[in-house]
Amino acid sequence: MGARRRDIRATRLGRFVRGRRPDRNLLRRGSDRVETAVLALLVIVFLAAAPFVALASGSWALATARQAQLAQRASSFLVPALVLKPEAPSGGWYGDLGAQARWTAHDGTVIIGNIPVPLGAAAGSTQWLWTTADGQLANPPLEDSQVTGQAHVAEGFSVFTLAVLLTVTGLVTRWTLNKRRMAAWDTEWRSTGPRWTTRA
Repeated sequence: MGARRRDIRATRLGRFVRGRRPDRNLLRRGSDRVETAVLALLVIVFLAAAPFVALASGSWALATARQAQLAQRASSFLVPALVLKPEAPSGGWYGDLGAQARWTAHDGTVIIGNIPVPLGAAAGSTQWLWTTADGQLANPPLEDSQVTGQAHVAEGFSVFTLAVLLTVTGLVTRWTLNKRRMAAWDTEWRSTGPRWTTRA
């Protein structure tokens, strides 16, 4: 059964390749040659453009992420917070554990508020927080690995998008050529059909 499936696939692949060869087969129509040329052109465009598209999108994403990272680092400050009163975990989850703490903002304001703390944090311990200039809790700035990760994602997505666009172009071209082929076959059958069929 496996050999038969391989034979079927090989036959389909063989037919596909034979149907795309630029030979002088009299049964091959002009639309067949156009389809072959378009398919070859789309493959060449993808192979030639994909590296440049990936490089351009990766560079743009890297520059954008670096700017965001620098802006976050300029507006965020790492400050020590003194744990005043740990709270009991509400649901047993690590992320649910909090504590009342006191910290000094970058502008000198002393703030007392609730902060997330790891399990086992005791009163009097110090936890480091990312805050804004006025002491409000903030997300940590992007790490270098996150910046490069965003660039890699942009590269992959841009190449995928290029492949999708070229595939859609190829499918639309094939659909258009198939419509023309069917119309041409219909016209030819009208002229040759009566010679092949008998009507009572």
